[in-house]
Amino acid sequence: MIAANDSNFQEHVLDSDMPVIVDFWAEWCGPCKAIAPLIEQVAKEYAGQIKVVKLDVDHNKETASKYSIKGIPTLILFKGGEVKDTKVGMLTLSQLTAFIDQNI
Repeated sequence: MIAANDSNFQEHVLDSDMPVIVDFWAEWCGPCKAIAPLIEQVAKEYAGQIKVVKLDVDHNKETASKYSIKGIPTLILFKGGEVKDTKVGMLTLSQLTAFIDQNI
């Protein structure tokens, strides 16, 4: 997984040649910590098919604001530099894989 920030978001996400899931999170967020192992698991399972990027909303307010992040965790799937789909809140592993499968 890649830790993105305001300055490298374009490079890691928008310019990517493969679909990218961005996990918008914060250190203090309980559900963000709960979903983290699932995000890591899908990053391994879908290696080569998708790229998984984490972005701390507290330290990257410009990007969080640009994508209107109001609740976390928020997962946004980008494809070709465009937002393809968004999920807000805690997901189960099956919900997470379904979210990925329907968008890649």
